[in-house]
Amino acid sequence: MTTQTMIPVTILTGFLGAGKTTLLNRILSEHHGQRIAVIENEFGEAGVDGELLIQGEEQIVEMNNGCICCTVRGDLVRILGDLSQRNQAGELRFDRVIIETTGLADPAPVAQTFFVEDDIRERYNLDAIITVVDAVHAMQQLDEHHEALEQVGFADRILLSKTDLVTSEKVQEITTRVRQVNPRAPIKHVHFGKTDINDILDIAGFSLEEILKIEPDFLVDVSHEHDDDVSSFVFRSERPFRMEKLKIFLGGMLEIYGTQLLRYKGILHVADDDNRWAFQGVHMLMGGEQGSKWKTNEKRESVMVFIGKNLPKDDFENGLKLCLA
Repeated sequence: MTTQTMIPVTILTGFLGAGKTTLLNRILSEHHGQRIAVIENEFGEAGVDGELLIQGEEQIVEMNNGCICCTVRGDLVRILGDLSQRNQAGELRFDRVIIETTGLADPAPVAQTFFVEDDIRERYNLDAIITVVDAVHAMQQLDEHHEALEQVGFADRILLSKTDLVTSEKVQEITTRVRQVNPRAPIKHVHFGKTDINDILDIAGFSLEEILKIEPDFLVDVSHEHDDDVSSFVFRSERPFRMEKLKIFLGGMLEIYGTQLLRYKGILHVADDDNRWAFQGVHMLMGGEQGSKWKTNEKRESVMVFIGKNLPKDDFENGLKLCLA
């Protein structure tokens, strides 16, 4: 197949809480006339980003039983093969694929898939790796997590998010640091996912030749390990939350464990409210917003995911139970 007939793929990466899902929602809501198949990967036993994504004609496939760059890479190959076959058979209709990786993913093994797997190489064209960088927490993340360095280093485009929450001097400091890691990728600012779609899709940004200069073993080295002290846990409950109690409890836990909380998010079932609530945060930054109404006969359930270093799971779970109606 020629590049023109192959299915273009964009890998959307960035550390936990950088704003990948916000950007993806922006892409899905843009009037570009294309149908997009989304492959969504979560770190942990349950994912909620599928709920946070705009629901429309897009085909959304969730992979939340491991990290896409290592334990479930075989699943990625299987899913891409299945999507291609169903698209050719007319069972599905999509023009492109976007893979949103977990915030702890190394993008190199994901990109590698499109060159070392024969069936995938023949059907898909890796267009670009887009990396979202959190201006508030980037310096700490780059210092402490090798995945953050890999995400910036392999990027074909870098989008700096949350610049409105830091000073212009801080933005310049982060920009300088990012350019030291990756001098070849253009850097642009993104505000709540708002950026020119032409800077993201069909940019022909990925160059195997350039990557091999940076990483000569790119096509043969498939090893990848995560930081052992980073883990996740999920809290579920069909009993609704009392929102004021929940705010107080989470605020207190952030004061104590905020630096250890890399990412937390969820869909909330709130007492006396027919709408679900989406809540999410990174370290000390936490926010929430009212979402869509619960459907008739739909099971109302809160699902909260916490990802962090050495978190006291029992203390979180016991406190959350006290916030239930």
